[in-house]
Amino acid sequence: MKKISEIPSPALAGVIREKSTNKAIAEIKNCMYDRADMIDLHMSCLENSDEATLSRIISSSKLPVLALNYNAACDWRYLGLSEEERAESFIRAVDSGAAGIDMQGYTFHAPSKDKFCGKDKYSFTKGNPKEVVTDESVISKQCEFIERIHSKGAEVLLSCHPGIAMNCEAVVELALFLEKRKPDIIKIVTIAQNNEDLIESFKAMLTLKKELKTPVSYHASGKAGSLSRIINPILGGHIVFCVDQFNESSTMEQLDLKTVRNTIDGLNLIK
Repeated sequence: MKKISEIPSPALAGVIREKSTNKAIAEIKNCMYDRADMIDLHMSCLENSDEATLSRIISSSKLPVLALNYNAACDWRYLGLSEEERAESFIRAVDSGAAGIDMQGYTFHAPSKDKFCGKDKYSFTKGNPKEVVTDESVISKQCEFIERIHSKGAEVLLSCHPGIAMNCEAVVELALFLEKRKPDIIKIVTIAQNNEDLIESFKAMLTLKKELKTPVSYHASGKAGSLSRIINPILGGHIVFCVDQFNESSTMEQLDLKTVRNTIDGLNLIK
């Protein structure tokens, strides 16, 4: 099966946020037939995520599966899992056939999920960013875990959702800082409150493409960020996270899979 990092950009990921095994498999089939390139499986939404269940779900897909655990149920209720429990869920996923995992930037330091806990000495540490860790002991533990996942033949997407607006310089410096941990893909999501923030996200994506060796997915959420979800992948971002069938558990800001596929295919005709 093709590695996620080797899928031609932009890779269209069908996001799966379902409680039951059968619904998860059904939604994977929908994504496959609507021409997704990969599957983004939210393990914490599942009522059961033991190895047998994960194996059944993952084996139903002909596409590579990226497994993630955002410590949230299908209704976004916080589950309160420890960092060790989240890490073990990643191991189960890989042992069950997942091509890769989405390891969040705060992994092994839960307080950093909601606020910045380090020393403010970088451009990207301004404004109290979430999921940003600069503590070398935590980073060392993350690097060891990345190596463990690699030893099992799987890839690591290292994701960071700072929850604030960032200029181009800060986004690029953060990405270069994350790249030192040797993930296979980097994902950064900032906030765009206005058109100036949105334009800055386009500038940042173009610069990321030049400055990093690692594939990068970068977009902005927030009231002005929607266009960055499609424009940034066109500018070189590696993954577009899409929903095939919207329901109450969906991330409503994510794009419709069929619409994105038609858009990308149409643009390829005029390249």
